[in-house]
Amino acid sequence: MCVGCVKVKCPDRGSVCLENGSYLFNFQECASCHSRQVIKILNKHTDTDEDGEETVMYHHVCAVCEHLIAEHQYEFRIDGEYQEYSMVCILCGSAQDTRSILPDDPGKQMHLF
Repeated sequence: MCVGCVKVKCPDRGSVCLENGSYLFNFQECASCHSRQVIKILNKHTDTDEDGEETVMYHHVCAVCEHLIAEHQYEFRIDGEYQEYSMVCILCGSAQDTRSILPDDPGKQMHLF
């Protein structure tokens, strides 16, 4: 992974968890060939375990010289009545999100009072 290719190393993305794609706003240029071409995604693979936890990993690489810019990791799992998402990548950033699987989120209702 190359911190010379990004503007900010692993920016805080709040609750924006990307299962695919690239956060191009944070791409400075390829530190190897100095190109600003579109980033390619290579070596994408998805693993799902028996509990339904899903992990997606892939590499962001320079479209010109295939220099490794970043390794992207996205995870999804169900914990009780909630879906939990997370992402870690020096290009796309880090983020976490939790969503209720119920029609009315009991956690949000408690914040109203």
